[in-house]
Amino acid sequence: MKLNYLLGALFLCAAQLVSAAVYTYIDANGERVFTDKPPKNQRTEIIHIAPPNQIAPPLAMKPPPVYQADPEPLAVQYQVLRILVPEPNATLRANDRQLIVTVSSEPALLAGHHYRLILDGEPVGDPSRSPVFPLSEIDRGTHQLAVEIINEKGAVLERTPSQPFHLRQITLNDKRRVRPCEKDDYGVRPECPLKDKPKEKRSLIPFLGL
Repeated sequence: MKLNYLLGALFLCAAQLVSAAVYTYIDANGERVFTDKPPKNQRTEIIHIAPPNQIAPPLAMKPPPVYQADPEPLAVQYQVLRILVPEPNATLRANDRQLIVTVSSEPALLAGHHYRLILDGEPVGDPSRSPVFPLSEIDRGTHQLAVEIINEKGAVLERTPSQPFHLRQITLNDKRRVRPCEKDDYGVRPECPLKDKPKEKRSLIPFLGL
């Protein structure tokens, strides 16, 4: 008898999964039977069972879209940036304390970029797209020189290491070495004063007149 009730419970559970109706009847042994399929030639009763509350599975939540920020443009790579003139550790003789600095870069400056000259750790002059920088009023002695490439916002893109150069003012002797004094230059050129004019040698042979 207990077995029939157990079977009936199993049929009931199966019926809840498949159908909403369960059939029951008394068999020849006087035991109640539960089934989802009514037998032929057998008086049965229909037990209507409400379908179980089914909770729909939660919808799969899609992860929020990940918006990637536009990649930042790659920084401009200058393969070469150098000072051509003066050369590192060069000794220069400049008249009136003036000097011409020449720089170079590869590739050439792009749009919006400028050179900026650094003398003794401080910017000198205005940034320029020209690779030539005239300097003036430079004291004699040793100085440090560097050059930068900056963009339109003033950010430094490239910079050379500082390199020394030595400035000497041109002396009279320097000018004489470059252009020796001729006889007619004495008293005319500042580096050829009359006091330095060689004295003419007199002939030891007296003049013999006829």
